[in-house]
Amino acid sequence: MNTEESTLDRIRTRPRFKMFTHLTKEEYAENLKKYMEEHKDEFSGNINKEVATIWIKTEYDNYWKPCLALRIEMEDEHTAIRGVFGPSSAVWTFFMFLYFTFSILWMTFFTMYYVEKQIKSAEYPWALSASFIMLFFILLTYIAARFGQHKGKDEMLKLRKFAEESTLQFEKKIN
Repeated sequence: MNTEESTLDRIRTRPRFKMFTHLTKEEYAENLKKYMEEHKDEFSGNINKEVATIWIKTEYDNYWKPCLALRIEMEDEHTAIRGVFGPSSAVWTFFMFLYFTFSILWMTFFTMYYVEKQIKSAEYPWALSASFIMLFFILLTYIAARFGQHKGKDEMLKLRKFAEESTLQFEKKIN
């Protein structure tokens, strides 16, 4: 098994990795199910031969409780496992909605300010201030996401270990 990871993967909002194995998609899915059954007190999730979603069992549930989404594909006669760490899809969608909303509002307010200056009007004196406030909200959203990532880092490491061990354990049995 070998793993690909780039510098860009470490700075993304949703870190990702890619592993290759000699197992077939069906064998890998079965091995994931066996590994999860062996570690059922620590992990839970849904697994089929195309996609797997894994969570860490914890006594608390915060907004950045990470999960690992694994996509199992065939590439050049090898099975490629693409992993993406992130919060639940509802939380991810909410953060993207915030980024989108604040960005659109920033563009709107800045355009109002720019047009006002071009036509030498004084109808929207608050537009520049409002655009800076939107930039502040974008920054605040980013900081909240990074804080959540930091808070869930230990769980992300356990999920990464799950992905690697569940593959290595069964590859060693075959070889």
